[in-house]
Amino acid sequence: MTPLIVYLHGFRSSPRSVKAQAMIRAVAALPTHERPTLAVPDLGDRPAAAIRKVLDIVAHERGPGAPLAFIGSSLGGYYATHLAERFGARAVMINPAIRPYEDLAPYKGTQTNMYTGEAFEVTDAHFDELRALAVPRITHPERCFLLAQSGDEVLDYREAVAYYGGAWQYVQGGGDHAFQGFEAQIPAILRFASAGEPVR
Repeated sequence: MTPLIVYLHGFRSSPRSVKAQAMIRAVAALPTHERPTLAVPDLGDRPAAAIRKVLDIVAHERGPGAPLAFIGSSLGGYYATHLAERFGARAVMINPAIRPYEDLAPYKGTQTNMYTGEAFEVTDAHFDELRALAVPRITHPERCFLLAQSGDEVLDYREAVAYYGGAWQYVQGGGDHAFQGFEAQIPAILRFASAGEPVR
């Protein structure tokens, strides 16, 4: 059965991001018999709509009983956690947001997508929708793989390390919120998400 992997970009990002494009290239380079189905949707700016879009992708792209995994960066990591709990799926989080309904408060007002240039408004409704997706505690840490860098200038990596306690973790000193050296981690990410094998 061909696994379905959904890559979830972060706040003000898009499928054109560096990490999303690196993931697309890595999957395309795999031999056909090893290649999972990879979806990299444009999530837009509204959390509830983003989740609905992913639910639609899973409903239409996942084969019966096929493995399912979510890979999320920053805000996408928050979404990945919610979706993994919802589906009993695996999730890979890259410098994930833990409480975006608080972390994004300074961004209330007009924002611009870094890749498309499109402007959008961050309102109280965004924060309400984010709170509705909160997972107080992950129930199956063995299904989660956290990648974090201590040099993250946007989010405190220690919060992610604590929240994903018991999960597979790769915590690296230095780096930044974009996660320097991401491409080198893609093989481990795909092994975890596609085959369900432990990270080594």
